[in-house]
Amino acid sequence: MEETISLKEIFEVIKKRFMMIVAFVLGAALIAAVLSYFVMTPKYESSSQFIVNQGEQSQQQEQYNLNDVRLNVELINTYSVIIKSERILDQVVETLGLDYSASTLEGKLDVSSEQDSQVVTVSATDPNPNTATDIANTTVAVFQKEVPILYNVDNVQILSEAKTSANPSPVAPNPKLNIAIAIVLGGMIGVGLAFLLEYLDNTIRTEEDASQHLDLPILGVISHIDDSDIREGNPMFQKRPVRRGGFDGQTQPKSS
Repeated sequence: MEETISLKEIFEVIKKRFMMIVAFVLGAALIAAVLSYFVMTPKYESSSQFIVNQGEQSQQQEQYNLNDVRLNVELINTYSVIIKSERILDQVVETLGLDYSASTLEGKLDVSSEQDSQVVTVSATDPNPNTATDIANTTVAVFQKEVPILYNVDNVQILSEAKTSANPSPVAPNPKLNIAIAIVLGGMIGVGLAFLLEYLDNTIRTEEDASQHLDLPILGVISHIDDSDIREGNPMFQKRPVRRGGFDGQTQPKSS
């Protein structure tokens, strides 16, 4: 027999474990804030752009046909791979005197281009904003120098160089985003744990629980009486004196 749960039961579980859920949410947000502001190293990004020109033969054509578009897109994809090759990155590492290898530098670079666009953007990230700018500009410059040797064409022109702003802002970490994600995850974990604890709790508290779990009829219920019920003057729970010899709470004196 399948068990069903109503919205009221869901609300009751959440209400019962509300403080635990809030604790998970606040704890996750606090951990995310500490990691974002004090533990994670901020990273800065700088970008340089270059444009892939049409070949001389294509420039002489009056119309730019579909084959030319496809050729340029494929060429840009090829250039994106070449930019991240060891031939280019080794020279960048040597030129800038970086203290890490070309494979590490590859992880700091991102090459992208808009669809059907001849403009390619080379972005570099680094804890030092000036180093990120130098990496982006040097990578594009080395690539521009190596393209004529590899393809025997000179169709790469620098469109804009990377520059470091006066007050650069880090692109990572994003404290607000991290805290928001932590709040959502903390709430999900808290609610999930609340329902898990409720599912594992087999304590019998009500007559319905006894009837459901024990499959036995309810013959009677013994109420719990607190001392406060007696002190508040409830007539059902007041102490009554014992009658003796026609007097309430007193014994009739014997005559001598």
